[in-house]
Amino acid sequence: MDPIAKMKQASREGWSTFAPFETTTGVAAPALVKYAGIGENHRVLDVGCGTGVVAVTAARIGAKVTGLDLTPALLARASENAAVARVDIEFREGDVEDLPFDDGEFNYVVSQFGHMFGPRPDITVAEMLRVLKPGGVIAFSTWPPELYTGRLFKLIGRYAPPPPDGVSSPVLWGDPTIVRQYLGAAVRDMTFSSGTMLFPALSPQHGRVFMEENAGPVSRLVESLADDSTLVDQFRAEFESLISEYFDNNILRQDFLMSRAVKT
Repeated sequence: MDPIAKMKQASREGWSTFAPFETTTGVAAPALVKYAGIGENHRVLDVGCGTGVVAVTAARIGAKVTGLDLTPALLARASENAAVARVDIEFREGDVEDLPFDDGEFNYVVSQFGHMFGPRPDITVAEMLRVLKPGGVIAFSTWPPELYTGRLFKLIGRYAPPPPDGVSSPVLWGDPTIVRQYLGAAVRDMTFSSGTMLFPALSPQHGRVFMEENAGPVSRLVESLADDSTLVDQFRAEFESLISEYFDNNILRQDFLMSRAVKT
């Protein structure tokens, strides 16, 4: 298996425990749906849909939604969430670098903290724009590199093995300058906004434990360091210190960037 395929397989397995996050990511989802401008009868693709929080939110206002994710366990949860909400959504297993859809199939292509894990941004952008109609909207939420979640990915990167050649960090998607470079002349009317996701925790230590149990990149890192207790303790101490900077009144503040553009 080539290194990038191996990386995707690890991601497919690593994100399988992510479902408990839907109580917080679900609160952030309406901000992206509103910012994108999604409405009734719009044909929407939710890339990296996870447990379907954006897909269900868009479907509840009458959009015709398809959700795509790499992880079967999350798609199963997404289907359950759609059934509970009594909305009709097609969920497909698939890879953002090889979307199983026709050219120009969607009016909106969106992603909340999902597409940014596509290892090669040029391929990710090409695929997302390929399935978007001319004049259609691409919109996504990502993590700024200078704020909590972006800094967490940088912290993980200091302890984890380097990624395969050609793989870019997901936090680059949180920099408007980089987003402009990624999308380039293929879009027009690019705008940016921000939002905040509030994550409840009883302490920085509780927040760290929850992440270790449910967030793929953190889980995989701790597992990889299991034979070196000194490194594990060092990582945990740095992680809790980082959380403490954004923690107040039993809330961990996670600010995010929203980007929106129109396909030319």
